[in-house]
Amino acid sequence: AVFRGPGTVPAPPEVALLRAMLDRMRPEDVGLSPDMRFFRTRDNAAQGNPTITHTTIYKSDNFSMVILFLPQNAVIPLHNHPGMTVFSKPLIGSMHIKSYDWADPDDDPAASSPDDQLRLAELVVDDLFTAPCNTSVLYPTAGGNMHRFTAIAPCAILDILGPPYSIEEDRDCTYYADVPYSSQHPKGRRLAWLKEVDMPRDLKMCSVRYGGPRISDR
Repeated sequence: AVFRGPGTVPAPPEVALLRAMLDRMRPEDVGLSPDMRFFRTRDNAAQGNPTITHTTIYKSDNFSMVILFLPQNAVIPLHNHPGMTVFSKPLIGSMHIKSYDWADPDDDPAASSPDDQLRLAELVVDDLFTAPCNTSVLYPTAGGNMHRFTAIAPCAILDILGPPYSIEEDRDCTYYADVPYSSQHPKGRRLAWLKEVDMPRDLKMCSVRYGGPRISDR
């Protein structure tokens, strides 16, 4: 009822409805427990970027439900969700989120890119989140569509993406590097330059079968 396919964005009452449902969710609702071996805090600093695991709970043409598992110190690099509305609910652990939206260069007459491959963006979130916490929502052009996750402690994050990623429909993931913005904005806005980059070589992801309660189509 909430997701109606590509090119649509859920209405505010629908966002509020789904957000309220997700805010009440617990790890046990998807078969997880903080006592599972994966979530026992351990130091992976010497191993580079640890492997990130994901599992798909449900997928249709209109939306997908996935869980991301991040070991301690794992990083999902700065990436986007083109044309998508995404609900993110941290279920277990603690992570730092940094996110951006595209900025209008006309908002700052002094903004001149030092490189034609750079595009101006505004910082939306730069904070630590520890479960249990409320659901965050990002939209195609607002809410922090481009974001980076860094696991401070082993994490599990439930993501609902509408519509899902699709290479066939030109909704593939793009990665970015953020470059500091040298001047101070007169209105105090926090700006940065973003540059498209190849998928980082140290990003390792694997998929596992969903093992939680069965999801009904009804």
